[in-house]
Amino acid sequence: MVGFTRAELERYRGHTVPDLVGDTPPRLVVVGINPGLWTAATRTHFAHPSNRFYPALHRAGITRHELDRVAGLRDADRDELLGRGLAITNVVARATARAAELSTAELQAGADALRARLRRWQPAVVAMAGVTTYRVAFERPRTRLGEQAETLEGAALWVVPNPSGLNAHETIDSLARWYAAVARAAGIVLHDRD
Repeated sequence: MVGFTRAELERYRGHTVPDLVGDTPPRLVVVGINPGLWTAATRTHFAHPSNRFYPALHRAGITRHELDRVAGLRDADRDELLGRGLAITNVVARATARAAELSTAELQAGADALRARLRRWQPAVVAMAGVTTYRVAFERPRTRLGEQAETLEGAALWVVPNPSGLNAHETIDSLARWYAAVARAAGIVLHDRD
């Protein structure tokens, strides 16, 4: 397994990670809060070893196998995600050690930039991974998890739990149920699970 020292990771503070998006409009855009330092170091969204995003995608039937993201996704894995109609981006582009380092103004500016990307991409469904961030960034303090009554730049909007290992309220299985629901809403046909 790849590992980084704290000093090595600190060198990635403030770096950005390119959006994972293909040339054709995605069916589903998953939106994280911002890149962590491990994500910035590997240039792979949700890459930290404790993050449950990729295990939950597999458990949901979105990917055929669990993608090994810890050292960075292989090109074939990125192609699988894109081929399934997924895109991945963040509300805020700059990497931090913790999402708590982001200001309200930065989150709200990030929401405006996200809206512009979604207008270009025109996805069917947007899944915001993190209810607290969504509440702050989009100034919707009463938002609850699940499908929202409003759309986001024409896309059906879902707010789903954050897959971070720090979110003790969720498991791979509970996250998989959320991801399967948004994938079905986006028209993605799920694989049989192992």
